[in-house]
Amino acid sequence: MALAFIIITKNNGAGAAQNDVVLPVETGTAQPQNNANARFLDPDDVHPGFLRRQLPADAPSRPELDAFGAALRDVRDLILPGLTHWQSPRHLAHFPASSSTVAALGEALTAGINVVPFTWTASPAATELEMVVVDWLGKALHLPETLLFCSGGGGTLLGTTCEAILCALVAARDSKLADIGGSRRIGDLVVYCSDQTHFAFRKAAHIAGIHRDNCREIATSRDDMFALSPAALRAAMRADADAGLVPLFLCARRWAPPRPPPWTPSASSAPSRQRTARGVNAHKWLLANTDCCALWVRAPALLVAALGTEQEYILRGAAAEEHGGDVVAYKDWSVTLTRRFRALKLWLVLRCYGIEGLRGHVRAHVRMAASFESMVEADARFEVTATRRFALVCFRLLPPEGKLEAANELNRRLLEEVNAAGSGPYMSSAMVGGVYMLRCAVGSTLTEERHVSEAWNVVQDRAASLLRKMENTSSTAACTA
Repeated sequence: MALAFIIITKNNGAGAAQNDVVLPVETGTAQPQNNANARFLDPDDVHPGFLRRQLPADAPSRPELDAFGAALRDVRDLILPGLTHWQSPRHLAHFPASSSTVAALGEALTAGINVVPFTWTASPAATELEMVVVDWLGKALHLPETLLFCSGGGGTLLGTTCEAILCALVAARDSKLADIGGSRRIGDLVVYCSDQTHFAFRKAAHIAGIHRDNCREIATSRDDMFALSPAALRAAMRADADAGLVPLFLCARRWAPPRPPPWTPSASSAPSRQRTARGVNAHKWLLANTDCCALWVRAPALLVAALGTEQEYILRGAAAEEHGGDVVAYKDWSVTLTRRFRALKLWLVLRCYGIEGLRGHVRAHVRMAASFESMVEADARFEVTATRRFALVCFRLLPPEGKLEAANELNRRLLEEVNAAGSGPYMSSAMVGGVYMLRCAVGSTLTEERHVSEAWNVVQDRAASLLRKMENTSSTAACTA
């Protein structure tokens, strides 16, 4: 199955369509349709407060006449034009929020069933389907068997990796505090990451009560492809231990600008290799629709000890009392008690696409990114600023000779020009080691080779225009002097 777009148009009364917006739907054809022309935000029309000024300040006290139809018209005329179209094949910014009709139907089923599977008794099939699905996915990712239910570990489906990091960190915190003398020593706990680690880790550490000064960012360098240095990590941990502090947790791989994006498996590990957790955002690249993040842990008992609510006897049910550890109460595996039945959509995706189908989907995007990288490398005006990993290409336009100090501003302007192009791509940026770079993240469900080639053509065109302007400005200044 492939994806196409439904076009919703606003008619001006004279027969001409205006303000086209598009929504992704799957078709039975082998390739997406050619009408995938989602527009990105127009800064002249979309600015802070634009929607609030167009909607009433108060909710209606009674149902409106043709309320649902009127609301859908507002969706078409007011809301969709003010959205960044993440499902566009030209969305190459940030990271993908991949989608599929299968997962959308799974979401619809979930919404209609509307169960709250916080314990096995609350929704037995929902709990056990989640257990099955996380083991399926873990095996597909070749995770260690010790992280799977079939070998004493286990997994759960959360909203995002941010939640997964927090849960793993809280479990590690409580376990370590129990070993060293209790909560009075929480100020001695130290966590570690690289200077390329996503800020979500530092946010989770702060929520978990780790002092901001006790979050160690290990410096990386471009020469080492911004990789975390084991030697530098060991030195930092040794220095902390010598100072009487307690090394607690390492976020071993989590996305930041030049590093692999968050659709790849991330690993969060306590320094003790016996206490490990891993997570992956299935909604980023595995067609599962937002939100769906899998977290696997080697020692589920640590999660339950930190996040459990066992005193609520009424929530446990007879099954938990009778079968004990064989019954999973997912409310004890996460911060929230109320939780969604995410397993249904992921189960449908795995069944309808198969592991090989998903691998093919990922490999296609990696090939497209490699193609984009080759085009950048073939143009002497540009450079790839960090070795490509998976489907993320970081690059920049080189300034004219003798104007190296203008490089960052030149690339800021280039990104603005690229994103302002009516038929162009939508990209994002990063600042790493003082270098401003553009990011091309391939991964949207509808993206094809032609979209990547067209994106590069736009980048080249805007770059040539900017360089001409710089040359003309320099010539004018020289003549004036």
